[in-house]
Order: sequence, then structure tokens, then C-alpha cells
Amino acid sequence: MLADRQVSFLRMAGAHVMAEDSAKDATSPPTAGHQAGLGFSHRQILVTMSGLVIAMLLAMLDNMIVAPALPTIVGELGGLNHLAWVSTGYVLASTVATPIWGKLGDLYGRRITFVAAVALFLLGSVLCGMSQDMAQLIGFRALQGLGAGGLMVGVLSIVGEMIPPRDRSKYQGVIMAAMPVAMIGGPLIGGFITDNLTWRWAFYVNLPLGAITLILCWITLAKLPKGAGRAVIDWWGTALLTVWITALVLITSWGGTQYDWTSPQILGLAALAVAGFVAFVIVQRRAAEPIMPLRVFKSRNFSLAGAVGFISGFAMFGAIGFLPQFQQFVQGSSATNSGLLLMPMMIASMIVSLAGGALIGRTGHYKSLPIVGTVLVTAGLALFATMDLDTTTTMTTLYMVVLGAGMGALMQTSTLIAQNSLDLRDMGAGTGVSTFLRNMGSSLGVSLLGAVYTSQLADSLAGAGPAAQSVAASAASMTPQALRALPEAAQHLFQQAVTDGITTLFTWGAAVTAVGIVVALFIRQVPLRGAATSAASPDAEPVAADR
Repeated sequence: MLADRQVSFLRMAGAHVMAEDSAKDATSPPTAGHQAGLGFSHRQILVTMSGLVIAMLLAMLDNMIVAPALPTIVGELGGLNHLAWVSTGYVLASTVATPIWGKLGDLYGRRITFVAAVALFLLGSVLCGMSQDMAQLIGFRALQGLGAGGLMVGVLSIVGEMIPPRDRSKYQGVIMAAMPVAMIGGPLIGGFITDNLTWRWAFYVNLPLGAITLILCWITLAKLPKGAGRAVIDWWGTALLTVWITALVLITSWGGTQYDWTSPQILGLAALAVAGFVAFVIVQRRAAEPIMPLRVFKSRNFSLAGAVGFISGFAMFGAIGFLPQFQQFVQGSSATNSGLLLMPMMIASMIVSLAGGALIGRTGHYKSLPIVGTVLVTAGLALFATMDLDTTTTMTTLYMVVLGAGMGALMQTSTLIAQNSLDLRDMGAGTGVSTFLRNMGSSLGVSLLGAVYTSQLADSLAGAGPAAQSVAASAASMTPQALRALPEAAQHLFQQAVTDGITTLFTWGAAVTAVGIVVALFIRQVPLRGAATSAASPDAEPVAADR
């Protein structure tokens, strides 16, 4: 009864604000805010975004909460070789689902598809918390990822539909600043849960925040178009997309570890990935409503922004996910403290994201941000690659500030550039493609760099001679607590192996993002569409200008 009254109160409050602002819009002279997108005023945008920001926090909190708990999860459920798949399964499913959710939003309306994505995400969270072994956890993380794929693309598509690009940077800056807040709060909450409760609550904690998100979004998104309600879904494209992406991720996960690169399994997966990709492109060219419209790639800036997103996702998220391994095993931090140690990176990211959004909103200039961002990310990853057993937390804090500043410069800019190159009819699908490319980079980064880490760790222990045999045998179920119970010599061997794996991982990450610097140099400064342009022709000149 109380919940019903709260929902009714929120609905009436939202309706009152919408009605009040509509009355003001009818008597006030037109401004940039009133002309924007679907006619939302500044106040209406803020009301609508309240639910979107919480949804963004929900999506970002999950991965960050789980990261500090991974050493404990692996120790309890076993399977170091499957460590990367706890994240890879989630990111892979999210990657596959992202363009699908984006297209469904174009066809059926963003409100219903967005709420459905939140509900699926919460179901996956409950099942993850109930997992009894690593196979179940990976499978339910994949289910959770299917819902998560609709969260970020839903937020960005809704903002893209409501607000023209010139005004959008201010609002996206706030949304992107919420991501570092989640990244700061996530490790703290995850570390506290791991140290004081049980790792299962790292998933259950999503439920109260998710319930608030469902209520707020259902109320505040009521003004969005509902969609035609009837459409031909590109099932063949969806199936083929799943096939070639899964094959590609399996290659990067298994190649050189479980199977030789020239083994029949890896070569067969490579053939499947190539054949699936070719078939996918053919289907997308012929489909009436392609899940990934290839016409969006005709825009040079869209393609370059997507490439930057892919590269940054590969290096940043692929490498950062394993940083708690070094902090807990080598530096001796608790799960809670390893979350605290990430704060400098997230604060730097938040400050730069807000400053970048304000700069773009005031000047319309964005070309320098992807260049500066890729340079800083490359420098940060290169600094992490110099760590050794004696590296202090003060030094890693400085490295994190450099990396965080680069992340803040890249997060919203690549999406803004991509959306500025889209026709309004492709806003959802195009945003889905842009998010897909970043998630694809993250998925391959987590799997490939995770394989590099575990392989290097195993090689380091094997190279240490007979003294490391007992440590190598227990490496798959090693936890920070178990490590501290070993003799000092055995601790040193394992810590050196972890350090070797981490530094190798960051070296590869820095090399990849160095390529991103070159890609960013070719992005053109195309004028951002303002309110007047959007009202008259949402997609004309800028889209053609960057061909």
C-alpha cells in the first residue's frame, strides 16, 4: 500500500512539473532549450534525466562493485582460468545486446525498451547472487549483461532524442560525470561488502537502486514517442552478430592458453568469425530494418569516433579490471582499500568530463579532446607498466590521475561526435553501434589482456623452478587471505608472478592506445548542430560535411 502511494505521488509530481513547464513554454519566447529535440524545456530535461542518471549509476556500479570481490569469488568458487570470464561473459552479452536494444528503441519507443532492459538486468543480478559454481556465475553474468546492454545505449539515445548536439554536451557531461561517481562508489561498496558481508551482496545491492530506476523512468519518460509498435525485427542479423562476436572473443580468450594458436579449435573459430562477419554484412545490406545500419559508417567522423571508442575501451577497461589483483596481492590492500585507491583516477575523470562538457557547450570545439585523451591514457597505461614489487601506493595514485584525466576527455566526446554525425532516424541504432564498438573493445580487451595476464603469471611461476610448484598448484584458488598464510618465500614468488602479469598486460594496453592517438588526429572539427539547426533539419549539413 505504501509503495503504491509513493508511486502515485511520484507520478502526480512528474505530471505537475511537465504540465507547469508546458504552460510556461506556451507563453515564453523560444530559446535554445525550448527548441531542443522533442520540445523539452530545461526543467523538463532535468526531471527526465533524474531517472537516466540513476540508470547510468546502476550500469556502472555493477562492474565496479564486482571487481574488488573477484579474488574472493575465484577463491570460493575456484577456477583462476575462468577469472576473465566473470567479466567477459557480462561484457560480451552486453556488447551483442547493445545494437539490438538501440534498434528496438527506434522501432518500439525508448520508454518500454529501456524499462525492459532494467528489469532484465535486475533478474540477472538476483541469479548471479544465487550462483553455486563458476559456470553458473558466468552464465548469469551473461544474462545480466543482456540487460546492461540496453542501459547505456538507452540513456544516450534518450538524451540524443531530447537534446540537439550543441546543447547536449552540457547534459552528457553530467551523465558522464556520474560514471566516475559510480566508479568511486562501486569499489568502495564492493570492498566493504566483500570484507564485511559476502560477495553475493555485490549483486543483490543492485535491487533497491534498480527498483527506484524502474519507477522514475516509467514516469519521467512518458513524453517520449511510443514507436510504431509493429516492425520487422532483423533476426538473421541478430543471430549472425552473436555468432561472429562470440567466436572472436573465444579466440582471444583461448588462443595461446587453453589451445595453441594453430590448433584446429582456434583455426575453426577464426573461420567461423570471418564467415559470420561476411554473412552479417550481407544481411545488413539487404535487411529492411537492419540491426546495425551500415549507412552510419559513411560518415568519416562517426567511423573515427567509433574506432577511438573501440581502442580506448580495449585498453582502459581491459587493463583496469585487473588492477585490484596487484593492489590486493602485491601491495597488501584489503578489498575495501583497493576500492579507495581507485578514487584519484575517478575524481580526475569526473573533473575533466565536466570541464570538457562545459568547454564544448560554450565553444562548440571538440577536436582536441580525443587527441589529449588518447595521449593521457597511453601515458597512464605506460606508467602502470613500470610497476614492480616496490611500487608505492603514492606512485600508483599519480599514475591513476593521468589515466583518469584521459578517460574523462574521451568518455563523452566520442559519443557526442558519433551522434552529431547521425540522422535522427538512426539515433538509437547509431548510438547502439557507437556503444557496441566501445563495448566490443572492452570485451576483447578483458578477454585478450586477461589471457595475457594469466599466461604470464603461469609462465613466471613455472620459470621460478621447483620452489614455485606448490604455489603454482594453488594459484587457481589463491585469495589474498590464503596468500598471507603462506611462507614469506612463497608469497614473494606469487607476488612477483602477479607483477609480471600485470606489467605485461599494461604494456600491451599502452601499445594499443598509442594507435588511438593516430586515429584521433584524423577527426574533423564539424560544427555541432544547435537548437535552431535541429528544429529545422536535424541531420542535414553536419552529416554531409564529414563524409
